[in-house]
Amino acid sequence: MSSTYRAFEIAAQGQLRLAVRTMPEPDAGEVLVAVEACGICGADASDIDRADPAARRVPGHEVVGRIAALGAGVPSVWQIGQRVGLGRLGGPCLQCRACRQGRFNLCSDQPVTGASRDGGYAERMLARASGLVAIPDDLSSEEAAPILCAGLATFNALKTCGAQAGDTVAVFGIGGLGHMAVQYARRMGFRTVAIGRGQDIAADAMASTR
Repeated sequence: MSSTYRAFEIAAQGQLRLAVRTMPEPDAGEVLVAVEACGICGADASDIDRADPAARRVPGHEVVGRIAALGAGVPSVWQIGQRVGLGRLGGPCLQCRACRQGRFNLCSDQPVTGASRDGGYAERMLARASGLVAIPDDLSSEEAAPILCAGLATFNALKTCGAQAGDTVAVFGIGGLGHMAVQYARRMGFRTVAIGRGQDIAADAMASTR
């Protein structure tokens, strides 16, 4: 394994620079991920614009890659070479009150990938094992990465909105999230209406239903 890796770190508010860093070793409960793909999200732009440059933070929170090294105590379900994903929430602590109640999204000690902890705009990154998801072989890394944020947000919205199969669901804005929402909505049995401007949006919306 190389002793260094490349990463795009925040050099100043709104600016990135390419840096060469020393290869880290995972602590207990962590893995080292060799990044294969990382999506680009609007929240990344916000992270870059608002970050403290002194932290040299690496943005990116729609990460797919392969486990390159395991820290102590990582559950045996995770193995070196396995393809995994990591989203915005970087892994619950599994010890706080919210975690003990199964409300892992409300964990009081959970890193925010790309904001409070380095993300996937890099060749390597560290991640809590508790935040990983397995990526199936029939889904490419490039296709899987956006699902970890845009896909999750739109799927959860549709799942919890109260609509039932056969109901009409309107998706306003057919962009990074909207085109995924159209696909989910159609396959969840909703009568799906896509709302946007321009013939290019219409073409994208129709292509998303195939």
